[in-house]
Amino acid sequence: MIVTTTPSVEGSQITDYHGIVVGEAILGANVFRDLFAGITDIIGGRSGAYEQELGKAREVALSEMEDRARAMGATAVVGVDLDYEVINNMLMVSASGTAVTLG
Repeated sequence: MIVTTTPSVEGSQITDYHGIVVGEAILGANVFRDLFAGITDIIGGRSGAYEQELGKAREVALSEMEDRARAMGATAVVGVDLDYEVINNMLMVSASGTAVTLG
């Protein structure tokens, strides 16, 4: 499945719009506590463990979004946006876009 932040896919025509699709992943408070307890991996102001967890959450959100698009009969998701929000000591990663069929 093609997933892109652009509103179209170069060389392909959108033949059908299926609607907005969203995928979310939430990292709980325990993740923050565990990550900051092992903060010894910070080099140059970066935490490899924290970045790895964020990467996993992003992958889950994108995968969930793709699954929902596929269930609608879509072959691509265009206009994808990634958002990161902190809610009550939890981090939410959400991916949203428009499910489409390419011709």
